[in-house]
Amino acid sequence: MLFAVHYLENNTPVLSQCLERIPKIDEDLKIKGRKGKVINVVQIEENKYHVHVVLEKINKKQTLLINDKKKRR
Repeated sequence: MLFAVHYLENNTPVLSQCLERIPKIDEDLKIKGRKGKVINVVQIEENKYHVHVVLEKINKKQTLLINDKKKRR
């Protein structure tokens, strides 16, 4: 039997999948290349589940400020 699993982060949909098994609480997973952890699993209907996850923060690299006072030609 397949289950419709909707992954949510802060009530924002991240991913929806049809799976044969439902993720467990505190299970580590990887969504879109980001590591995450399952916080809560809520059954909506007989075969529809909402899985609340916390994903690691994306570290954006800051651009280096290189002497902007130089004249450009």
